[in-house]
Amino acid sequence: MTGPRFRALPADGDPLRVLLVGAGGMGRAWLGTVAASPDVTLVGVVDLDPDAATAAADGVPGAVAGTDLAAVAAASGAQAVINVTTPAAHLPVTLQALGLGLPVLGEKPAAASVAEALRLAAAAELAGQLFMVSQSRSHDRHLRRFRDQARRLGPLGVLTTEFFLAPRFGGFRDAMAHPLLLDMAIHPFDAARYVLDAEPVSVYCQEYNPSWSWYAGDAAATAVFEMTGGVRYVYTGSWCSPGLETSWNGGWRLSGAHGTATWDGEGPPRSSLDPAPEPADDGAPGGIAGALAAFVHALRTGTPPRGEIHENLLSLAMVDAAVLSARTDRRVLVAELLDAAHREALAAAGPEREALSSWPSARTPQ
Repeated sequence: MTGPRFRALPADGDPLRVLLVGAGGMGRAWLGTVAASPDVTLVGVVDLDPDAATAAADGVPGAVAGTDLAAVAAASGAQAVINVTTPAAHLPVTLQALGLGLPVLGEKPAAASVAEALRLAAAAELAGQLFMVSQSRSHDRHLRRFRDQARRLGPLGVLTTEFFLAPRFGGFRDAMAHPLLLDMAIHPFDAARYVLDAEPVSVYCQEYNPSWSWYAGDAAATAVFEMTGGVRYVYTGSWCSPGLETSWNGGWRLSGAHGTATWDGEGPPRSSLDPAPEPADDGAPGGIAGALAAFVHALRTGTPPRGEIHENLLSLAMVDAAVLSARTDRRVLVAELLDAAHREALAAAGPEREALSSWPSARTPQ
């Protein structure tokens, strides 16, 4: 891969004009975040349901609503797209936006598969535009503190995450084949890469579905990742575990040669080497507000953000590798999965084929 190279939008004194695609539940959360941000202004909303698009744009002066991305982008003068569609729509929507010359901030996962995400990385290169994935939980200030503490523990041995919740979403998640791994596990997988400053080498994963589960697909899993440097990351989670539930961030424990750090996913992390309270809040926004701020900062400065598609690919690769391992009951090498995904992407590619073909390897984002 050639790595992230995108056109910056120098600050002109005005907020960035953004267009939101997807007016469902998550879209409404993004609408509130956009409205609260001084860095952006909403100029359009696109949804397959015209009434939903109109309702989402209602009350925003001058905002254009419609079902066609290209038409709304042209009519609204949008400078960037926020893609909050379902995972299956991430590929076509982001491809179209990039083709229109618009940078994209997309909800996780980048796409429905690593092969599709590779096509989006190539399309971003071809367009010279930023495509950033919103890994919202990586903007948590407590997670940043946990990462800082990890640097003091010496050589690291094992990081664990326990995630136990019982949400009843309804809708597409209830019908997914791998609801926990595909829709949720990418958050802790991405956070593990961030905390360890390491990349996945291999994984062995088992999925299962408790007898009382209301999900069609397996809603529980345990995965053991080998990461670069020899450290292990162990994830155990369930989306049908009522009672004594963990945080949405899960519960974390990191063991190193010189001590241990823990994080309950909500409050300040603790370290056996650093019993002092966490420093005061630095004021940086968290959650999707943090992702939005990082996106705007990247566009204004030309500095690649965390979550840029080339960087984010390995978080999605962890998901796909875990699913493949569970399906085949074997240890999966991430490098082999990436090579197979590259071949699949080439076979399905459109205009982005040129960029895909130029990569000597899809194994390591640059």
